[in-house]
Amino acid sequence: EIERHNRLYYVESVPEISDPEYDRLLAQLVRLEQEFPQYARADSPTQVVGSDAQEAFPAVEHRVPMLSMDNTYSPDELKAFDQRVRKQLGEAAPYVVELKIDGVSVSLTYEKGTLVRGATRGDGVKGDEITRNLLTLKSVPNKLSSAEAQAPAIIEVRGEVYMPLKAFARFNDTREAADEARFANPRNAAAGSLKLLDSKEVAQRPLQWFAHGAGALEPQTHELHSDLLKYLKKLGLPVNPHTSTCKTIEQVIEVCDQWRQKRTQLDYEIDGMVVKVDPRQAQERLGRTSKSPRWMIAYKFPAEQATTRVREIRIQVGRTGVLTPVAELEPVFLAGSTVSRASLHNADEIKRKDVQIGDWVRVEKAGEIIPQVVSVLKEKRDGSQKKFRVPKKCPACGSDVVREEGEVAVRCPSVTCPAQIKEHILHFGMRQAMDIEGLGNASVDQLIDQELISDVGDLYALRVEDLASLDRMGRKSAENLVRAIDRSRDQGLERLLLGLGIRHVGAHVARVLARHFGSMEALSEAGSESIEAVEGVGPIVAASVRRFFEDPKARRLLADLKKQGLNTKAVSRRMGEQPLAGKIFVITGTLSAVTRAEAEERIRNLGGAASSSVSKKTDALIAGENAGSKLDKAKSLGVQILTEQEFLKLIGEGS
Repeated sequence: EIERHNRLYYVESVPEISDPEYDRLLAQLVRLEQEFPQYARADSPTQVVGSDAQEAFPAVEHRVPMLSMDNTYSPDELKAFDQRVRKQLGEAAPYVVELKIDGVSVSLTYEKGTLVRGATRGDGVKGDEITRNLLTLKSVPNKLSSAEAQAPAIIEVRGEVYMPLKAFARFNDTREAADEARFANPRNAAAGSLKLLDSKEVAQRPLQWFAHGAGALEPQTHELHSDLLKYLKKLGLPVNPHTSTCKTIEQVIEVCDQWRQKRTQLDYEIDGMVVKVDPRQAQERLGRTSKSPRWMIAYKFPAEQATTRVREIRIQVGRTGVLTPVAELEPVFLAGSTVSRASLHNADEIKRKDVQIGDWVRVEKAGEIIPQVVSVLKEKRDGSQKKFRVPKKCPACGSDVVREEGEVAVRCPSVTCPAQIKEHILHFGMRQAMDIEGLGNASVDQLIDQELISDVGDLYALRVEDLASLDRMGRKSAENLVRAIDRSRDQGLERLLLGLGIRHVGAHVARVLARHFGSMEALSEAGSESIEAVEGVGPIVAASVRRFFEDPKARRLLADLKKQGLNTKAVSRRMGEQPLAGKIFVITGTLSAVTRAEAEERIRNLGGAASSSVSKKTDALIAGENAGSKLDKAKSLGVQILTEQEFLKLIGEGS
């Protein structure tokens, strides 16, 4: 359950539960592992950092692990943290208190003052390389330059990317006007923006960031974290001005309480405060666990709660067929808006919280946005309450629902379920899939309501006359949409597989399946064992793909798409365009003509792979200035060494 919530939060940017609820689940797991240590696993969520890594981006390794933080929710827990610090150090230590920006953690690596890489936190050890996306932020300098401070040889600047509240509101209004889905909150908008594959699109998003620390720093000259923050500011990096230094934990609590009351004055969201031991030497003595440093902690603000009654529990069916129970509430004002509905997530969650129809419940907003049922006021029960029963058939189409082994979700397996159609069509037309520009929420709603389409196959029979009659469409927009639909016929197998929305088939799996089988026909005839044998595809994915092709409705849809002229074969590039096909490259040191990120992108575009570590499988090491230990390892393994100019000549860009 925790791993599912990790994916929803870090990867999909659609959290279902509040931070306090998540931390309660984590605390429950900690207690279970203490009680039954024989079942504790090394990859338990209590031992590892939640990962935001995406298959679409290359993985890069952080020089210093980028860990998460332990959380506290009360002054007493802050005092307990202070007691642990005192006990381990044998003395008190001063603290730095910073605002906890509710955004996305990133790391920017500068070598001799030049940005060589930007990355997400990922799993704390490796993150996604998103240099181009980060460079679209006006406050991210390509070079560190300052008359007040000299740039170090190496620095991993740690920071938080966020979207200001006013800019977020304007951005959402623009999306709605363009028939695109609104983001639930600024944090989700920032996370979704950084994961876009087109940096030009990222540049259109109103993102900002604050630097709040450093991982690797050579040479290390600052003895206090507060001095490091001043140094980052002198280097020309944005540092949040609302930082306090405190000699005692009582002063820390006072600062936290002040910001809890005045956080609404800020133009960005904060969900708490970060408390750090100031002296670097004390930080090193305190050390860290596998998941978080012992010298810092997050103080989370308590979420606002309200009491109301559950009128009814209804079922919503999503794009992937998941049946989500939703509580219909007596309207109640909460955290700035009236709440009348709250997600109950799944049947197991209803059972765990023992929510019944007619119950009085406490609700709160997760991240101040998403309404959640926190607990049931069982003392108010009068016998009129009714238990909720999970339907055995989909309420939208009547198909038998399924629950896969090891999952909490109950699903409708039908690909033609009407409740799933809208989300299926939007997913089919998204940029990474069939890339049908102009196919937005409003247009899809009207197309379905007017019975012009009932599945994605119907898109290819649409005429300009059909579309021009829709509200806010017009003939010009209709012509553009028809052209976009027509262009999508040639996208090929990889994008088509992704667009079909097959369970467990994301961009990476779609890519490897397309390359391996070459055509939809070959893939549809392959057995589970053949699919599972493809590198990067496991038994769960193989079973899901096989189940899709065995569905008569899916087979009819595929036949229709082929009849409509869609390319169901893999789009292959000529080998002449991929001179680096199958080769693995590693870059070390500082490059002068291109950045490391640009060099790695050129490698991938020419069919090669860019790795962060040297091994026997490495075909060549590209050595820039001040190459380090990777050069020595490459020599010891007999790996080919290329200078930057030799590499550029190899790819046709050098003389």
